[in-house]
Amino acid sequence: MDLANLQAFIAIAEHGSFSQAGARLHITQPAVSKRLAVLEEQLNTRLFDRLGREIKLTAAGEVLLPRAYRIVNALEDSKRALQNLHASVSGRLTLATSHHIGLRRLPPILRQYTRSYPDVVLDIRFLDSEVAYQEVLHGRCELALVTLSPAPVEPIGNVPVWNDELAFVAAPDHQLSRQPAAGLADLCQWPAILPGSQTFTSSIVLELFQRHSLQPNVHMHTNYLETIKMMVSIGIAWSVLPRTMLDEQVVRLPLPGVQLAR
Repeated sequence: MDLANLQAFIAIAEHGSFSQAGARLHITQPAVSKRLAVLEEQLNTRLFDRLGREIKLTAAGEVLLPRAYRIVNALEDSKRALQNLHASVSGRLTLATSHHIGLRRLPPILRQYTRSYPDVVLDIRFLDSEVAYQEVLHGRCELALVTLSPAPVEPIGNVPVWNDELAFVAAPDHQLSRQPAAGLADLCQWPAILPGSQTFTSSIVLELFQRHSLQPNVHMHTNYLETIKMMVSIGIAWSVLPRTMLDEQVVRLPLPGVQLAR
């Protein structure tokens, strides 16, 4: 398989357009079409369905895309590794991270990294953790610093860096904050705001309630923890936040025997 043909295939898949793929690769639209035709002939399969102006991956194209990313990235990584033997560390590092981690944890680390490796171009993408997994899986990001999935996601490897303790919180004047020892059942009587139901953090929280055969009264979802904190602070709902975010705006609810972390 020719690298240029794979790059054309990736560009078409990402843009859904032969002309835009050509503009990205700095070649003409007929040249893009020719590269794809050669690749499809080599693989003896059609990679795209063309429905009018709409272009969609076939089942074969869906199978090839993550592998194409890995092949292209492996070749680029090999070039960088060889260059780094004879020169300073350089190239582009595509890094995905969640907003919370990127804004609260990474600044001092990235500052040190850029000073140590000034020739590296950091391409930082702020994504939900679940989306970041897919970006790494498909080869569009090389590395992600995110909330780990509660279940293994093959073939992605992971290295736990820290445990983020989670706390149940409410506004200082919320009735739950006045109870000396609220339980999970008490929380279910009041509105809650949580990250989206498909997020890893929400899964951890909801699993806790499910183990006790309880269903929290979730009125709202948002994946931005700063937004959740603001909504909690004005008394709209209770929620779960990283302990590091707690201050005078919210009160930690003591739930005997309950410990959560991500």
